[in-house]
Amino acid sequence: VQLQASGGGLVQPGGSLKLSCAASRNIFSFNDMGWYRQAPGKQRELVAVLNSGGGANYADSMKGRVTISRNIAKNTVNLQMNSLKPEDTAVYYCNAKTPSFDYWGQGTQVTVSS
Repeated sequence: VQLQASGGGLVQPGGSLKLSCAASRNIFSFNDMGWYRQAPGKQRELVAVLNSGGGANYADSMKGRVTISRNIAKNTVNLQMNSLKPEDTAVYYCNAKTPSFDYWGQGTQVTVSS
């Protein structure tokens, strides 16, 4: 299984970015798909996760600013991020879970800076 993350970049505080995770197999074959992030010197943390039933959970720090969704036609899971803050700067990783394995994408850098 391959997960290809895209959409990162440099954005000013208050700006928006949309990340996309393309999977090499049907996204409904996973129990959960989501996004995590890791800032320099910090542990990887959950940003948002979408289960196979369509339910979503968000990190408290991101609630109200991010939306996770599926694009069935493109077989992707997307993360729309708004009102970005400098503390959102991190490498963002796509994740897909099955009962027996965790799959990770290569990460995409998000930098929020003026």
